[in-house]
Amino acid sequence: MSTANTSTGAKRLTTSAMIASIAAEGQATRPAPFGHALAALAEQRADIVGLSADLSKYTDLHVFAKAHPERFYQMGMAEQLLMSAAAGMAREGFVPFATTYAVFASRRAYDFICMAIAEEHLNVKIVSALPGLTTGYGPSHQATDDLAIFRAMPNLMVIDPCDALEIEQAVPAIAAHQGPVYMRLLRGNVPLVLDEYGYQFEIGKAKTLRTGNDVLMISTGLMTMRTLEAAEQLRADGIDVAVLHVPTIKPLDAATLLAEARKPGRLVVTAENHSIVGGLGEAVAGLLMRSGVTPTFRQIALPDAFLDAGALPTLHDRYGISTNAVCAQVKAWL
Repeated sequence: MSTANTSTGAKRLTTSAMIASIAAEGQATRPAPFGHALAALAEQRADIVGLSADLSKYTDLHVFAKAHPERFYQMGMAEQLLMSAAAGMAREGFVPFATTYAVFASRRAYDFICMAIAEEHLNVKIVSALPGLTTGYGPSHQATDDLAIFRAMPNLMVIDPCDALEIEQAVPAIAAHQGPVYMRLLRGNVPLVLDEYGYQFEIGKAKTLRTGNDVLMISTGLMTMRTLEAAEQLRADGIDVAVLHVPTIKPLDAATLLAEARKPGRLVVTAENHSIVGGLGEAVAGLLMRSGVTPTFRQIALPDAFLDAGALPTLHDRYGISTNAVCAQVKAWL
């Protein structure tokens, strides 16, 4: 991110930080993992096509477009047309990957996804950038409600990958899945985290990344990076934190979630880059209550509000999803 020095010598965030990578300074990253993974998959599968609503550069689909120009479709700034065209291609036997921003997929094109794709159970993969609070450009671009919106849509699988490795693994997995999928996308220089854990993405499976006796953190998407970082910081304070990564929001891995939540003596905390309403936290809470599993339960999530514009590090601190904010909340609850 861009910074400038103040008279006190401290660094001041400038406006370019509003679109900064979520990677920490010095953190390993991979460029455009979605675009490269889809281009590689298309080398093996002639039925893969890619569509964009004038955002190929900002969803990393430009990598696919360069490799396979004859299978790339630029639909212009018309998200309803994007989804309708993808539905038509799926009916003809193609596997379309339709890409846009998460706000446009969830708010602007909802009815077209519901009626043209989900109700018909068509084989369309909707891949959406700028999920949750991954841009500082305010409510017009911050998709803080997309998981709630799409969890409620029948037939639609919902995926929230953590890092570059998981995106690379998820692309062929969702292409092989028969039916519609909504996947959140981290784009640009995407952090690489899960390689240290020998991780392998599986649709519908939650994975324990670390064990712990005091707190069970159930996280998804980029918040799994934050919970892993927080677990290391909390260990220095004598707090033993387990991290359970849940990349598939729908369907939930009920068996694993219940088995972990039943272990006694642990505070159970969900963490997500999404509104506190209708996302992972409420999905897990509902599962636990319906199953008669009642640990002490808390949520880390974005507030039920339209969020401010600004630099991402500032906003992540303000709204409680930075590593330091996660640590502070866990300590307060304990």
